[in-house]
Amino acid sequence: MEAAMARIIQPMPDQPQPKQINFTIVPDESPEVPRTYSNFCSIAHTPFDFTLTFCEVMPLSDKEIREAESEHVVRAPVRTKIVVPVQFVPNLIAALQEHWRVFTESYSNVGWNKGTGPIH
Repeated sequence: MEAAMARIIQPMPDQPQPKQINFTIVPDESPEVPRTYSNFCSIAHTPFDFTLTFCEVMPLSDKEIREAESEHVVRAPVRTKIVVPVQFVPNLIAALQEHWRVFTESYSNVGWNKGTGPIH
């Protein structure tokens, strides 16, 4: 989500009608904030929020494959957890869908994007 539109309506002290302020929210990028790579996301929710847990899954060693066969679980290192309010989720989904549409239209000729199956 590159930018978000917001509107605040505040009553002015000397006016009976509220004042409407329209503005756009944009990220205040800082070089100190690192990018974090993730190729897996686990999602959980409560009645109040959604938690997105981003992990990095690497190719498994022979030992890890044996453990996965017996335990039926592969543990992936957590890179970051993001908690968002429930009200935020529909806008996140809409933004992801729009960006995915633009992405697929822009890169439809790229070889890895031609198949519909998993990339792993």
